[in-house]
Amino acid sequence: MTAINYFFRHEVAEKVREEGREEGREEGRIADRAEMTLNILQWRGIEVPDSVRERVRTCTDLDELELWAQRAVHATDAAQLFGEE
Repeated sequence: MTAINYFFRHEVAEKVREEGREEGREEGRIADRAEMTLNILQWRGIEVPDSVRERVRTCTDLDELELWAQRAVHATDAAQLFGEE
């Protein structure tokens, strides 16, 4: 008798699941970084217009979000996140 190898236990399925988990982790890091950037501005008492909030939350580039988070620490205006003054 031969063993039945169900798809959900197949190595291809395992690889697909792992790729999905990694994508989910990346999306989580992006969302966390975006919220942290906005929180820094809020904690510093800087008004965050809806346009800035939307731009930060829709950004999917982790490096850019990191740069914006660093800028948020020293910014005096929310637009300074983007190098605009």
